[in-house]
Amino acid sequence: MRIIIAIVIAAVMLPACMAPARAADLAEVQQRGVLRHLGVPYANFVSGSGDGLDVELIKGFAASIGVRYEYVPENWDTIVRDLTGHKVKVTGDQVEFLEETPVKGDLIANGFTILPWREKVLTFSTPVFPSQIWLVALAESKVRPIKPTGSVDRDISRTKALMKGKSVLTLEKTCLDPSLYKLSETGARVICFRGKLNELAPALLKREAEMTILDFPDALIALEKWPGRFKVIGPVSHKQMMGVAFAKDSQKLCKAFNEFLSKSRKDGSYLKIVKKYYPSSVRYFPEFFKGTDYRAR
Repeated sequence: MRIIIAIVIAAVMLPACMAPARAADLAEVQQRGVLRHLGVPYANFVSGSGDGLDVELIKGFAASIGVRYEYVPENWDTIVRDLTGHKVKVTGDQVEFLEETPVKGDLIANGFTILPWREKVLTFSTPVFPSQIWLVALAESKVRPIKPTGSVDRDISRTKALMKGKSVLTLEKTCLDPSLYKLSETGARVICFRGKLNELAPALLKREAEMTILDFPDALIALEKWPGRFKVIGPVSHKQMMGVAFAKDSQKLCKAFNEFLSKSRKDGSYLKIVKKYYPSSVRYFPEFFKGTDYRAR
């Protein structure tokens, strides 16, 4: 009889154990006592060795709400799923929700660009870092950088014109997805890279293509790490913003982070972290770092 009862209890409990966890909000995170940071090692945001701009920022946030910090290593293919509890199919800017999956973290922070399709699935914090997509070539390339015209649209048009007939490395399902910038219309030979974001600049050094697109932070690192080896041809996008992403159910947690970020900007601790990991960024985007309540325009 006891065996039968045990089997019945197990059968009842099994679906609950297998059911995906709902994304946690502020009160649940504080009750749990741990803030789980989903992050892909990328640029100087998440090093994979316990530091980085976003790592320090989220550690500070965890302390501000009185919980322990925990890093959960991720990859680009699964990170949105592991925050929202849903597999997501993206076609251009269209998003389709598929089957449910377990939730593994409370926020995403790894130089995560605020893109239209991501905003349909996630709630973003106020901007944490500025960005832009640049076309980069080897220094010895015969292609010359464009001369700025004073119009970003014209600059983008001139930059894209220089791609015609050239091989260009991109990376799908990231901020470098070629569909986001209509690269197929440029006449370039678009190559969808199979490695990681961090590996695009090294791939260009190996001459796997004639050019690559990089976002601003990664381009800065490439220019500093390999001085004299690369040159920026011009912009491929307007200014973009990076933020911390939360599940749609985590509005209070997002609000608490925004309050923490605002305080950090005002007391100088945010800028101190920025200068530690991206010392030259202030020179490229001074308007972003001047105010304490900047919004992308």
